[in-house]
Amino acid sequence: MLYRSSNTQARIGLLKTAHSEIETPIFMPVGTNANVKGMRARDLEEIGYSLILSNTFHLYLRPGHLIVKKLGGLHNFMGWKNSILTDSGGFQVFSLRSISDLENEGVLFRSPIDGSKHFFTPEFAIEVQEALGSDIAMAFDECTPIDSDREYAVESLERTYRWAERCLKAHKRKDQLLFGISQGGLYEDLRVESARKIVSLGFDGYAIGGLSIGEKSEQTIAMLEATISEFPEDKPRYFMGVGTPDLILESIERGVDMFDSVFPTRVARHGVALTDNGRINIRAARYKEDSDPIDENCSCYVCRNHSKAYINHLFSRKEMLGQILLTYHNLYYMYNFMKRVKEAIKQESFFEFKEKFMSTFKNKEEVK
Repeated sequence: MLYRSSNTQARIGLLKTAHSEIETPIFMPVGTNANVKGMRARDLEEIGYSLILSNTFHLYLRPGHLIVKKLGGLHNFMGWKNSILTDSGGFQVFSLRSISDLENEGVLFRSPIDGSKHFFTPEFAIEVQEALGSDIAMAFDECTPIDSDREYAVESLERTYRWAERCLKAHKRKDQLLFGISQGGLYEDLRVESARKIVSLGFDGYAIGGLSIGEKSEQTIAMLEATISEFPEDKPRYFMGVGTPDLILESIERGVDMFDSVFPTRVARHGVALTDNGRINIRAARYKEDSDPIDENCSCYVCRNHSKAYINHLFSRKEMLGQILLTYHNLYYMYNFMKRVKEAIKQESFFEFKEKFMSTFKNKEEVK
């Protein structure tokens, strides 16, 4: 940790990987299939990103981890010189429950692509991530369903712990960090227990899993507070799947360092731009003749060169460039947002920054 806010848990840290040094807190764009949709590697570098996320399960299915390894690893395969974090595939245990069979040994998946069967164990999840050559690998966990009863949440917690032990034993790459993931459903005491058990194993970093998947915001914050209280000060803390600015601020205030989400890229593909005042639906008819940029306070390439009217036109004609331009803007917005947050922490004005931002930001679809 480089710096700690005097009146909140917000902090500045330095995450060192084999490919780069990253100042935290940081937001990671999601490139599930070895690409961030609508973006080239040089676009991400131009904005300033130095850490992105890819997914082990999807890359295992296509093109295959052994093919990626043969082609020089994930960095060489996708032409990305900075750092990569790979999600282990644990979330797919949750999202593909209807076509998977969960066992204590591992998970039997039926491929959503062709229906073929595949068995993922903690050891195999590590094997695939080592073949991909990511800078940060994640332990294989079960993302506990948010509506689980206490009995199942306890069973899931124990399974995640046993799998974490097995991941540590299987992990051999010295140039790859390995993070553990805590679970516990919507039970505060189980969140504390899971965090303590995972921390006792001695990972390089720690993640909060199984949240931001449909529960109420006050539940998310309560589970976050219960979990993070058990995480060590000297290791990075990662809140998986969180990507809206308001929840990022709430999390940073409580000591979280790392975030990822498809949120900014997904809404961009549906014509939604992010600003400090909330979301703008650029497809709306009111923008058909609007010569202003998306955000007059934004200095990204898109806002410097294109009007709302032009992007509105691209979406109306179903031109892919519209999605590309909004993706660039949204990822620039998120990068700049995190940059401003870090500056506020350093200037001892994080709380003031958060209060001012939250007073104008509207986490909704359209800003009038």
